[in-house]
Amino acid sequence: MMGIILEYKYLIVPFATWFFIQLFKLIYDLVTTKKFNFKRILGAGGMPSSHSAVVVALATMIGKSQGITSPIFGLSVVFAFVVMYDAAGVRRAAGKQAKLLNKIVDTPGLTGVEVTERLQEVLGHTPIQVFVGAFIGLIVGLVFG
Repeated sequence: MMGIILEYKYLIVPFATWFFIQLFKLIYDLVTTKKFNFKRILGAGGMPSSHSAVVVALATMIGKSQGITSPIFGLSVVFAFVVMYDAAGVRRAAGKQAKLLNKIVDTPGLTGVEVTERLQEVLGHTPIQVFVGAFIGLIVGLVFG
């Protein structure tokens, strides 16, 4: 069993990191709202950013094994920054727009649009959520890399 984990650690560790962060969000949401929301296990957004944790853990593991001057480490760092920028920038902006659109549609008499489902408002992350996720990823990568 340990041999399999070590052989596939570049897949297992990032996915386990994602799973445990999402599980934490689910449990935290359950404790604070007293409601079980299974969508939290797969949903985006919230503290900390599992996206950031996954890509930083992977980049850290690659840096430890291949060296920080290797091309694959460079690729993984660039990939991590793109993912974190997207999480805190593009997806967060889309979430803000969804919140505003939901508010407009909910305003009586403002629109004649009939909406069957609301837009998802929690899509991205605040910079602190991205930073905390990246920090967790760094620790995980250093421990398991």
